[in-house]
Amino acid sequence: MPISGFPEWLPPQRIIEQQILDKIRSTFELYGYASLETRAVEPLDILLSKGETSKEVYLLHRLQEDENARRDDQLGLHFDLTVPFARFVTENHGKLQFPFKRYQIQKVWRGERPQEGRYREFLQADIDVVGRDTLPFHFDTEMPLVIGDVFRSLPIPDAVILVNNRKVCEGFYRGLGLEDTAQVLRTVDKLDKIGPEKVAAALVETAGATDAQAAACLALAGISAADGSFADRVRALGVSDPLLDEGLAELLQVVETAGEHAPGLVRAELKIARGLDYYTGTVYETQLKGYERFGSITSGGRYDNLASVGNTRFPGVGISIGVSRLLGLLFGQNALSVSRSVPTVVVVALPSEDRRAACDRIAAKLRRRGIATEVAPAAAKFGKQIQFADRRGIPFVWFPSEAGAASEAGETGETDTVKDIRSGEQVDADPETWQPPTVDLHPSVSAS
Repeated sequence: MPISGFPEWLPPQRIIEQQILDKIRSTFELYGYASLETRAVEPLDILLSKGETSKEVYLLHRLQEDENARRDDQLGLHFDLTVPFARFVTENHGKLQFPFKRYQIQKVWRGERPQEGRYREFLQADIDVVGRDTLPFHFDTEMPLVIGDVFRSLPIPDAVILVNNRKVCEGFYRGLGLEDTAQVLRTVDKLDKIGPEKVAAALVETAGATDAQAAACLALAGISAADGSFADRVRALGVSDPLLDEGLAELLQVVETAGEHAPGLVRAELKIARGLDYYTGTVYETQLKGYERFGSITSGGRYDNLASVGNTRFPGVGISIGVSRLLGLLFGQNALSVSRSVPTVVVVALPSEDRRAACDRIAAKLRRRGIATEVAPAAAKFGKQIQFADRRGIPFVWFPSEAGAASEAGETGETDTVKDIRSGEQVDADPETWQPPTVDLHPSVSAS
């Protein structure tokens, strides 16, 4: 019985997922990110201190747990990979070289309401860079470049990375005279969900804003540009603050760097805030063209105060691809297809059960050369064995010589033959030397 929010892909979908993960992994490594995996659980007090997540954390406990177990021993499943990464850095900082660049591809868990593209258990692919005490800003500009390269390597619609900088927002709010900037950020971040009228009312009610201040916050959130023109539009609102100026300069650097690397990849979107409290500067969200109504598939940002040991801080910046979210949306629209449902390249036909050992030896020779091979499951008529391969999209059937194999396949002689069942072409073949076309060695994924 399916459990809502815990997706299980079918084998063809799993092939697609694995190939996409291979592309993500290889792109991350091209930029120098090293692989890391952290535990699935964290102390509950750590998980509850990082923003509006308390209703989403899954607790971990034994069925027969001791009633007298200490409350502070409670563990929860991690809801993202940034918090456990920060904990890992603080515990291992003496063994790491900084700036430390890592990627993680792991499951995370959130107890939110399942819907299309949103799950309770899902796969994320993260990159982060962490420094000791300081982290150069150019790493903020690198994040969109990596993600842009990932997406261009995949058979998916074009993506636009939306960027903002919390310093812009917080400086602007300060300049307006609003003190609870964190509350303003959280409220404005709900703009797409509840609309401008409700956001304005919430700003008045929860952040102590006047109607004029709320209107100014909405005016800032309405600014969007694919080039540096956003900065002039912000300044035209007539608000000044040193933090605002700093944020505008940083955001301009991100937009201009991305524009040089890949025009159209990045757009400054000043309503982006991100709901987690630990972001302090640049923030990112990503929309897939044609899927904008489903929200962001990639998000992240700069965090300067998430990790520290004594007086030493470990500022970082990171971005995360919601792999399950991306795939769920594309699978839901039948937007991806795979050339076959199994890895197998060739099926060795089985003339009779007493020939199985000989057929296994042929398969072993092909496998040793990196060619995924199955022996037919039963010694049925060759027409049925070809049908077995065809139903799975397997491109080749191998006919062993002797015992009528060649003659039944329409060939004569004592040489093995292999048939491309798509074209009908059948040729002599030796398992020690035969090589399928490179394109057939692995299932191929394409846009449907």
